Amino acid sequence: MMVSKRHLKRSSRAGRSGQAAVPLYGFQPPVGTPYGLEVNTVEDFFAQHDDWPWNPPRPGRATFHYLILVTEGELLHDVDHVTRTVACGQWLWVRPGHAQRWHPPGAARGLFILFEPDVLTSDAARLLAPLTAHEAPAVLSPHPDDAAWLRQTALQLLDEHRALGRRRLDVHHALRRSLLESLLLRLAGSPDATSTRASAGGTGRKDTYAHFVDALELNFRELHRAADYAGLLGCSVRTLSRAARDATGKGVREVIDERRLLEARRLLGGAGWDARAVAVHLGFTDPANFGRFFRNHTGLTPAAFTAREAGTGM
Repeated sequence: MMVSKRHLKRSSRAGRSGQAAVPLYGFQPPVGTPYGLEVNTVEDFFAQHDDWPWNPPRPGRATFHYLILVTEGELLHDVDHVTRTVACGQWLWVRPGHAQRWHPPGAARGLFILFEPDVLTSDAARLLAPLTAHEAPAVLSPHPDDAAWLRQTALQLLDEHRALGRRRLDVHHALRRSLLESLLLRLAGSPDATSTRASAGGTGRKDTYAHFVDALELNFRELHRAADYAGLLGCSVRTLSRAARDATGKGVREVIDERRLLEARRLLGGAGWDARAVAVHLGFTDPANFGRFFRNHTGLTPAAFTAREAGTGM
């Protein structure tokens, strides 16, 4: 069994008010499998783990990448509280830190690759940065000219992973890493990925937006205005607004609100926080203001959202 229950080792971190956050799973490779890369099939993985977080379905986050190619049927998977449908020939990419929830695979079949960020060489990591970013698309549809090549390369990676002991360990790992990087670099040419990069405008604006995303991830609980982030980045609000609009088609305030809303969904749905605790955590001065904010964006009150998620196993 190449993927073991050791992946279920959790972080001991908890949320504020003593409430448990969505569990964070670290990468724990089986004994005898060095380096943070494992390859399996979806069907074998599910057959080997009847107590994985899909039974019953429950949310979690991981410190590593999940990459799945669906080769038969279709797979449902929740990523940041949105259910994605991954059709035959498409790839699902769940990046470190995403809140995710599994659905039973049903008739879905596919190849399942798990890898830690530091498996990639520095050059490959630099080239793949737009695709490994937290906000990159979760579902990728490769260019038709690349689809067969990508599937064959994934199968070769699976074969090499299962060939442990056939050749020297350092050669074995070098082959696995080379195949993984080749696959990812080719997958980076998918229309979904290239359109995301193209929409980001010039290099200067892309850099501004990338720095903004980094600053937002650190400060979204306390800072909620475009001017706050423009001040942190040393640019004007107009420059930041153009960068956000080029990259996402949205205004800075909308991006900030979406990040706060995502955190609210995670805490209400997966971590079991009450609305008052979430309001304080996200910097709302009044729980009623948080309630209006949440209802305006989701159409549900925080209590209704919590009840709905509890009813679906979240």
